[in-house]
Amino acid sequence: MSDVTAQTPSACPACAAGAMAESVARGRKPEGRLVLSLPKIHCAACISGVERLLHAVPGVSAARVNLTLKRALVDAEDGVSAHDLAEMLTGKGFEAYELDPAQLGNAEADRPARELLMRLAVSGFAMMNIMLLSVAVWSGAEDATRDMFHWISAAIAIPTVGFCAQPFFRNAWAALKNGRLNMDVPISLAILLAVGMSLYETSQSGKHAYFDAAVSLTFFLLAGRYLDFRMRASARSAAQELAALEVPRATKLVGGTEVLTPIAELAVGDVVIVKPGGRIPVDGVVEAGMSERDRGLLTGESLPVRAQPGDQVAAGEMNLTGVLTIRVTAAGEDSSLHRIADLVAVAESARSRYTSLADRAAALYAPGVHILAVLTGVGWYLYSGDLRLSLNIASAVLIITCPCALGLAVPAVTTAASGKLFKRGLLIKDGTALERLAEVDEVVFDKTGTLTKGTPQLLGHDADTVALSVARALAQGSTHPLAEALLRDADGDVATVEDLREVPGHGVQAMWQGQRVRLGRADWVGAPTGGDTATWLQIGTQSPLAFRFSDALREGAAEAVAALRAQGTKVTLLSGDTPQAVSRVADALGISTWQAECLPEDKVAHIEARTAEGARVLMVGDGLNDTAALAAAHVSISPATALDAARVASDMVLLGQDMSPIAHVLETARQSTKRIHENFTISTIYNIVAVPLAIAGLATPLMAALAMSLSSITVTLNSLRLK
Repeated sequence: MSDVTAQTPSACPACAAGAMAESVARGRKPEGRLVLSLPKIHCAACISGVERLLHAVPGVSAARVNLTLKRALVDAEDGVSAHDLAEMLTGKGFEAYELDPAQLGNAEADRPARELLMRLAVSGFAMMNIMLLSVAVWSGAEDATRDMFHWISAAIAIPTVGFCAQPFFRNAWAALKNGRLNMDVPISLAILLAVGMSLYETSQSGKHAYFDAAVSLTFFLLAGRYLDFRMRASARSAAQELAALEVPRATKLVGGTEVLTPIAELAVGDVVIVKPGGRIPVDGVVEAGMSERDRGLLTGESLPVRAQPGDQVAAGEMNLTGVLTIRVTAAGEDSSLHRIADLVAVAESARSRYTSLADRAAALYAPGVHILAVLTGVGWYLYSGDLRLSLNIASAVLIITCPCALGLAVPAVTTAASGKLFKRGLLIKDGTALERLAEVDEVVFDKTGTLTKGTPQLLGHDADTVALSVARALAQGSTHPLAEALLRDADGDVATVEDLREVPGHGVQAMWQGQRVRLGRADWVGAPTGGDTATWLQIGTQSPLAFRFSDALREGAAEAVAALRAQGTKVTLLSGDTPQAVSRVADALGISTWQAECLPEDKVAHIEARTAEGARVLMVGDGLNDTAALAAAHVSISPATALDAARVASDMVLLGQDMSPIAHVLETARQSTKRIHENFTISTIYNIVAVPLAIAGLATPLMAALAMSLSSITVTLNSLRLK
């Protein structure tokens, strides 16, 4: 279960949390309600842990964590700030940051799915009841008894069709108003003609009525539409998610006084202060202070970068160790973070123009169906002069050619394929993803957090037992990723040091046995710069000792790359990290084409250039710097551990830590496309056989509906072969 309702002191915590969720979904932020992003939570234990910590904060009255959206909705008094809650959770091991609920949009994504499911249930219930009444007619009921059963069927069918078939009617009317045809036009005509002819036959005491055919047709088509919608549904827009990452407020310096100010009210030239652990809210230049900043969200760099007076900083970067005073050069819509959101929005709109196989088939199919039915009706009327007979035969033609099997061809395959891939750890989010995936001839990987775990690991060091104990003691005074990795990966004693303090932007130092000891950057301790990723220990005036680190490969990364290359697929590595780090990973995986120090725009430019050359690119990435590329690619995949915005921008999500399923996804996609084409072939053969019978007047509308249902079942069974 993705949501766990916290037990709060309120009378109805579930109701409070539900109301909170609804309010945020509609884009309103009630007083005292805060939204936190939790990108690293992954299980029920995380949910309970976060909620327990939030409820322990004075002033918090309700909290609910949504695992699917990786968000916490908090109801708190005015004195409780989202920044403080995020800082507290991060300190407890749950990475958190504030989201701006006004930027999260107002779409209730699940409502269309619920409506389709409700209509499907109603039509299914009505279909079963009408079928029972039809059995009595088929068994020999005559005259008044037969008419009574027909009128009861009409009383059930007419409101059922009027309610349940609305999605088809609305889409058909919208198409006709714009002077075009789509698949819903023949569907709507078939349903209305079946009901209209049945009502006419019933009013004339006719022997046959086809209410069961009309309702059955509606039921099968709704089933296909529901499956299709579930595959296509995407809960949120990636561009909205990126906008929500922007820090909504900043601490502005006004005459030496700190004033909490909305980002929209900041102007170029203003001065803001960012404390350790805070996200930088604007683009600007550091005027005072020394620190290190985590640029991983924007550039994919695995290690922090120094920040000192004169350095340029960007919105979205995390300030790690020291207080920074920044003069604003761009804020809000002009910031680098917002420009990435704009890139994503443009790329999404471009990719949305992809036309699915079913839509392309329907564009050819729908006009032919209407022309054939009209010609059949006119022909029979000219031949027989019997309007009733002509309409019956025209209805049979329209029903028997109704694109029900065509409508099921794609969603049935997609559902079967998604089940197969889900068992291997891949979740499909977009209905056309498999079709696009089957066309892929190049795979572009991000490095940090995608091919690698995104956390440094100690490779080795030059220290003896005593020096190691000093290094471990110094590392305890730092939150730097390399210091944390040293403590985690290097076992040993911890020396006793005095005056332990962190020097922002450099490292950590202390006194040990009367000597100054330092652990930090190479240039700070007089060690040679460049080469492998390392932190350096200096004891007194002794030569510095290196602790070397690397970012370990994710499980299955080598297998995935090797399998893709064996299939003849080109593999490219694009990363914002340093050339040394990228080269090391590329060599380990056998990737010959790679590029380091890529900005988000560089990744998009590479994909657009390859697309212009005719390539179909699959992008695999996890960070904010990858979101624009994920949206621009022909198809995209992100790990479940990815940033929320990256998962939303992608078409598929890798659920586990193992990368090897990516090796199988192209093969499955190509099999799926093959099944879709087979389903279209089945539909074509069915029409070649059935349509002449209907035109010849040898099939009643009821027989046409049964034949149509049989073709739908055949298509579904063929789709299940994927499993």
